[in-house]
Amino acid sequence: MTDWTAGYVADIGYTFGYYLELNPQRVKLAFLNAGLVAPEFGIACELGFGQGLSTNVHAAASITQWSGTDFNPAQAGFAQALAAVSGNEAKLYDQAFDEFAARSDLPEFDYIGLHGIWSWVSDANRAVIVDFIRRKLKVGGVLYISYNTQPGWAAMVPMRDLLTEHSEVMGAAGQGLVPRIDAALNFAEKLLATHPNYAKANPQVADRVKQIKGQNRNYAAHEYFNRDWMPMSFASMANWLAPAKLEFACSANYLDFVEAVNLTQEQQTLLAEIPDAMFRQTVRDFMVNQQFRKDYWVKGARKLSPLEQVEALRVQRVMLTSPRADVSLKVNGAVGEASMQETIYNPVLDALADHKPKSLGQLEQALKGQGIGMSQLVQVILILTGTGALTAVQDEPHVSKSKKRTDKLNAHLINKSRGSVDISYLASPVTGGGVNVNRFQQLFLLAIEHGKKQPAEWASVVWEVLTAQGQKLVKDGKTLETAEDNLAELHLQAQAFAAKQLPILKALQIA
Repeated sequence: MTDWTAGYVADIGYTFGYYLELNPQRVKLAFLNAGLVAPEFGIACELGFGQGLSTNVHAAASITQWSGTDFNPAQAGFAQALAAVSGNEAKLYDQAFDEFAARSDLPEFDYIGLHGIWSWVSDANRAVIVDFIRRKLKVGGVLYISYNTQPGWAAMVPMRDLLTEHSEVMGAAGQGLVPRIDAALNFAEKLLATHPNYAKANPQVADRVKQIKGQNRNYAAHEYFNRDWMPMSFASMANWLAPAKLEFACSANYLDFVEAVNLTQEQQTLLAEIPDAMFRQTVRDFMVNQQFRKDYWVKGARKLSPLEQVEALRVQRVMLTSPRADVSLKVNGAVGEASMQETIYNPVLDALADHKPKSLGQLEQALKGQGIGMSQLVQVILILTGTGALTAVQDEPHVSKSKKRTDKLNAHLINKSRGSVDISYLASPVTGGGVNVNRFQQLFLLAIEHGKKQPAEWASVVWEVLTAQGQKLVKDGKTLETAEDNLAELHLQAQAFAAKQLPILKALQIA
């Protein structure tokens, strides 16, 4: 019998996560900050899309045409169903990478995304992926790729290998993967309790095992228990991608652009002494003990002149997607927590407090009298986008073209929330991407859709949904037992939703 899984976990489904870095809309600001021409994205592809939530959100919320594959037929089936609901015309398959790469009906792509795939497949599949990128990514096209990396994972590699070996060797036949995972983790804790020299040399491993024990088993299965698992250095990644003619463009993690929150002054000085840009990335990974990289690569980087860069930045639009009062002026980086300068950040936040899209040029004019120049403004926008308080937005014609599709997709997802907590994201035609909206907030939107106007009415609708399924709320670790207590808590949440989240969801054209 042919093993169609190729060693990848298939007997337990992947989580229903949404990964904002896969959104092509994020590329432009990152590229402009790096002084690079940002391409337009009309045709995109995601390899290994999991349950397909990200692909479907991006296909529904933008004018980009998406294709993709995931070898798991159950996951591909779910993704295809979402595509049918919204009418986004995404072409999604359940083919292995080599089979998908051999298709004759695939176009050339402006953008190819791989999130959480590269580190968990074999070298043979990596070779297929690189060849696919070489043949199918357009000149000027962008690759987004994320992967586990050295040196942050170096100490954990032997323990991960032990966990998978225990699962394979000591797990009972027919036991199922989740019990085998639990048994492997319990064994690892017993081993660590004997104080092996490995643990003495790598004390952080015990905390990592404890962390894994507390994780969702669907996530842990796919993260740690595949046959193939290869944390890779940045230099090795560059060597792999060289045949596809790719150049490193920049990180997809916006907070990486702000060295002050990630590196000490001494570290910044040392990096500045390194003339080779690629080697600087390798050294930087040692400085921050990098565990997971999220990067953009480009086939043919084109530099912008300083004038072109500033002019392109001025037309970039952003909006505030968090309640103004909830935006923290603290940010966490590799060197710890840093405080943002209130005299610079507060005026920017105040200018965006109405949750309306504004260009950086408009913000520059509005803040001119407060001594905030474009370079400072760009850093503020990058940090606030990196923390999730801001997001880039699409041009208006793209918003209007996407609205019908996002309405259909969101209605479907909100309806599913009546009986499931799996999906906590909805699609915004304004951002071209996904927005975190938890189950109760989705049910409040359902109540509003059904004509309920007051928070107390929304709370009653949600309580009806919960009681029909024998469910109750949990607050501060304790189950609320009475109907009165559940309704009171739901009413509080509904009032907070009306005051904070609902105005933003309206601005995002979700509500």
